[in-house]
Amino acid sequence: MSGSDKRRLLVLGLPTFGMALSITTISTYLPVLASGREASTIEIGIIIGTEGLMALWLPIVAGRLSDRIRTPLGGRLPFVLAGTPVMIACLCAAGFVRSTFALALLVACFFAGYFVAYEPYRALYPDLIPDEQAGRSQSTQAAWRGLGTGLALASGGVLLSVALFLPFVLDAALLALSVAVFSWRLLSHRDREEDGVEQRDDEPVWTAFSRVFDLLREHQPLRMFVLANALWELALGAVKTFVVLYVTKGLGYGLGQASLIIGAVAVLILGGAVASGFLADRFGKLRVTEIALWVYGLSMLVPGLTTTPLLIVAALPFVAIGGGTIMSLPYSLLMPLMPEEEHGVLTGLYSLSRGLGVMVGPLLAGIAIGLGDSLFSSTQGYAATWWVAGLAILLSIAPLRRLRADRTGRRELVSAA
Repeated sequence: MSGSDKRRLLVLGLPTFGMALSITTISTYLPVLASGREASTIEIGIIIGTEGLMALWLPIVAGRLSDRIRTPLGGRLPFVLAGTPVMIACLCAAGFVRSTFALALLVACFFAGYFVAYEPYRALYPDLIPDEQAGRSQSTQAAWRGLGTGLALASGGVLLSVALFLPFVLDAALLALSVAVFSWRLLSHRDREEDGVEQRDDEPVWTAFSRVFDLLREHQPLRMFVLANALWELALGAVKTFVVLYVTKGLGYGLGQASLIIGAVAVLILGGAVASGFLADRFGKLRVTEIALWVYGLSMLVPGLTTTPLLIVAALPFVAIGGGTIMSLPYSLLMPLMPEEEHGVLTGLYSLSRGLGVMVGPLLAGIAIGLGDSLFSSTQGYAATWWVAGLAILLSIAPLRRLRADRTGRRELVSAA
């Protein structure tokens, strides 16, 4: 890979940093605010599960529109510039909201802005990156995501203990900066990097839904991917929502200590995300993903079985490395299945599969915590989160194997499009 290719991947990943930073703070530390306002774990699960509800439809609409419209800024960038201010406004308001209902509305608005911006942005990857660089491109993006996620996890608790608004306002500033630099660089290279395909006006955008469901009905590889990815996101959504409460309320650590513990894990996640792209390009994305799932799923069960610090510490590196891989590779598994003219709508399909998991994961974990309060009394029920996440990961191995077995999926999909 040339130096210019590496620079392009670095710039292309910048918004991922700002968005990962912001969505992690919303998903991980907003539950701490809600818990302080006496919200139940089920209510918290419903609030954070709003991400999944939005992801069921908004990404497909935004992705399809970005396939079809053209402006002087291109087809994708206007959506990024429209959604980002909504996220920034919601972040700035988060620390000042007092009621649980207002928090729920704020979260819904944040995720609306997020999906309007993120899906067209993510569709730039198959637009600009050739298939042979898909694994590397996703590991670079995952490195940015890991950096944003790690920074949010490591600093959020400390900043929250200083002032309730502080982590949210700082994240808003970094999000604005990352998108501004990315947009400037993208526009300065418009002469060489035109995103998307030719504009077509012959169909309304709502036909994107029928197109998605036709593809799902006709092609088993896509169905297997959607099922596997939904389970991966279910696990991630459950853990993100309740990990801080598990460490603080379940294990008895303070917010500052929780930030240090979770921040250390985030560094390992970043390492796993970076390494996974290189391994996937060398040994195959599906093979590396399957190995990572076994490591990830089994190690997740350890915190659900014991509160012994030594055993939990021993399991966390495996959780982190497996998690970094699963954060990095899923989209690169979908990229070769995408017909060229469907990048936006199938990026929306990716988020629809995410939405199924993210909507169910926090809610399922919240219910499990409430029901498991007596079974996991030593952690006030929060250890149940790890069982929800670990079992979801292990269950996802079956559809991944079906996807791996179907070597003709990409050729059939492209020829039928």
